[in-house]
Amino acid sequence: MPTRREFIKQVSATAGLGLVASMGFGLSVPQSLAAGGKQWFMPDEGDKQQCAFVSFGAQEAIWEDFTADVQEAIGLIASTIARYQPVTVLCRASERDLAQELCGSKNTTFVTTELDDIWMRDIGANFVITEQGDLGAVDFNFNGWGNKQQHKYDARVARLLADDAEATYLRSELVGEGGGIEVDGHGTAIMTESCWINANRNPDWSKAEVEEELKARLGLRKIIWLPGIKGKDITDAHVDFYARFVEPGVIIANLDTDPDSYDHKVTKAHLKILSNATDADGRKLKVHTVSPPLKPRNSKFSKNNPDFAAGYINYFVINGAVIAPQFGDKAADTKAFELLTELYPDREVVQLNIDAIAAGGGGIHCVTHQLPLV
Repeated sequence: MPTRREFIKQVSATAGLGLVASMGFGLSVPQSLAAGGKQWFMPDEGDKQQCAFVSFGAQEAIWEDFTADVQEAIGLIASTIARYQPVTVLCRASERDLAQELCGSKNTTFVTTELDDIWMRDIGANFVITEQGDLGAVDFNFNGWGNKQQHKYDARVARLLADDAEATYLRSELVGEGGGIEVDGHGTAIMTESCWINANRNPDWSKAEVEEELKARLGLRKIIWLPGIKGKDITDAHVDFYARFVEPGVIIANLDTDPDSYDHKVTKAHLKILSNATDADGRKLKVHTVSPPLKPRNSKFSKNNPDFAAGYINYFVINGAVIAPQFGDKAADTKAFELLTELYPDREVVQLNIDAIAAGGGGIHCVTHQLPLV
């Protein structure tokens, strides 16, 4: 199958690129006053959830020979989540039966719609709430990570989920993705500059303008900016592969120990920033590190694939559990499991083989999203 880098090279040849907000709106000053005077904020992922979302949207035009494997991996993730809480599965009408077969029907709801791909974190609505219990859904105008991949249908998913959840629809003027957002639910966020402050998403926006809009839409008081790295993967370095909040003031960060990896210097630079950072309440961050496996299982997904995303950071926190990847490196898998168990003592850590999804440069967090309980 094509690698993520090949997708980048094929931008001009990719058919069906969505027209919705494809390069931002060209506005120099964000207009982001809270709708109706309400003070919205994005809760922490670990707060109680009403349900989780996955997209059963793999197609052969993108995944080629891996399509069936990716569908099985999505099914495994969905059925595992359903053991703990409800799951809503988006699928094409023509694949409704297959989606139910692989995802299961217990604790699961199916919504049929046209889809381009599987990356629910990026295409889904970013739900926000108020202290009064109102529910809002922020749409950051998904444009295929800077028009790198077809997204005609996926660009509509955020509005679909907003309507389905009967949430107030809040369309931002920024272009971005949920995988580029990491919040503690108390006013602090971590973002990568390479993702948000990028001409392929937000031309003519300054860093200050981007920050102002993100703060207003997500109820933030402080953003800790990491440099990230542009052009090495299709997302331009989403934060959910680099740093996650465990709780306010506590971070788990990716530290790539492979000197031949482009992420080696990047993650070291990120760690330095995080180790010296404070949150919106002035607390110095406590940072735990976890490293990718040096020897992931040798499979058709990882072999000769430089974009195989073997990272433990990309896990999903749900009611009662942490759904995390495992890559067949016993020592590294065990170390990640033990650290997550220590950091999330009230949740069961469940590790899954998601190599087919990792082959496309993503992970469990990338293919899931959540609806907070209000």
